[in-house]
Amino acid sequence: MHAYHATTEGIRITVRPIYLDGQSDALAHKFVFAYFIRIDNQTQQQVQLLRRHWFINHGGGKTEEVEGEGVVGKQPVITPDGSHEYNSFCILETMEGSMRGTYLMQRADGSTFEVVIPPFHLRAAAN
Repeated sequence: MHAYHATTEGIRITVRPIYLDGQSDALAHKFVFAYFIRIDNQTQQQVQLLRRHWFINHGGGKTEEVEGEGVVGKQPVITPDGSHEYNSFCILETMEGSMRGTYLMQRADGSTFEVVIPPFHLRAAAN
């Protein structure tokens, strides 16, 4: 499983995508991918993940935009030198695509900043 990394203002994001062959159906143009994310707070202050903003690129030029509060129903608080891990999934209409995005984080003093989620490739049967 290939890992993709990006660090913004001391917050390191690691993404590991995987193709879920058993849940996909090529004839129905349904290609299911899971992705595992680890968020490491490498700063000396607590942060909270408030929002996510994703761009999901299907092959052939179609792009979906997904935005919302938190991740998988949570707005985790991450302590200094702490981490948060979660996994989710997406369904593409094509065998290949990509995802990228940002998290909106808030520091303990109330200030907010965006953290880059590294672009990562999704390829059917690439495990």
